[in-house]
Amino acid sequence: MKEALRKKYLKVILVLVLVFAALFISRLLYGNFSNTDTTHQNNVTHTGDTSGFVADVALRKNYATEKVLNNDGPSIVQSDQKYEKIADIISYTTFFDQKEKVLRNEIEKYQGLVQFENKFGNEGHRTLRLIVGVPPKNFDSIYQSLIQIGHTVSKQVTKNDKTNEYRELNAKRETLEKVKNALMELKSKGGTINDFIQLENRILEIEQELQMLGVNLGNFDTENEFCTVKIVLNEKNQIPLSQLDKIYSGLGWTLTVYLKLLAILSLLMFFTYLTITSIQKLNNK
Repeated sequence: MKEALRKKYLKVILVLVLVFAALFISRLLYGNFSNTDTTHQNNVTHTGDTSGFVADVALRKNYATEKVLNNDGPSIVQSDQKYEKIADIISYTTFFDQKEKVLRNEIEKYQGLVQFENKFGNEGHRTLRLIVGVPPKNFDSIYQSLIQIGHTVSKQVTKNDKTNEYRELNAKRETLEKVKNALMELKSKGGTINDFIQLENRILEIEQELQMLGVNLGNFDTENEFCTVKIVLNEKNQIPLSQLDKIYSGLGWTLTVYLKLLAILSLLMFFTYLTITSIQKLNNK
């Protein structure tokens, strides 16, 4: 009886050892054929953020126009929707020079205009930041193309309606034009020197406001319509792992997975035992 029990224990131990060995060997084989385990990155925390571009706010805003159909009572009216569309892409690569060249070729291919560029860092730790204006018709194509360059870790597309803002700017310009014309008429009616100076100052202020409005409205000009693509390309330098590092890494992974499997198996056996015991008690009753 004891001999039979001892053999059963030995079989169980042998199975457990074989499972552990199989997991360990498969991990080593996977590591030898996969880049994820044969190298480690010396700047893993080196990332980018498209929202932190220097001089971003100083750039010309990119807006586009889209034809939309509105139900206006019994008829359907076509109107222009002004919108801002922005893509944010953050990627990394170990072949920085090669991917940068591909990136610039894609921008040129889709008629993009580099509006901001910032490149910094030493070799192995370089970062390239670009803000590109893209014709609206090419936006989706260039977006799909750029997310294939390197390893994309973050991507998003944001579209904001700017129709009301455009209308408000136009309305404000019309109001200022009327005020300016009224003040010009007052100048022709004469008055004291102080009144004349105050009128001139007020007219000058209005002209300055009109110039600013002209700049803002110029961003909506249909002849220069663009959508925006913000790109961050990071370089991650990879160093090959030694055989000893691979073994340590494989052992750590195998031990973690093995213990999890044992825990799951133990829980299954425990619940199976409880279930069988409960069924036997119910049958005895």
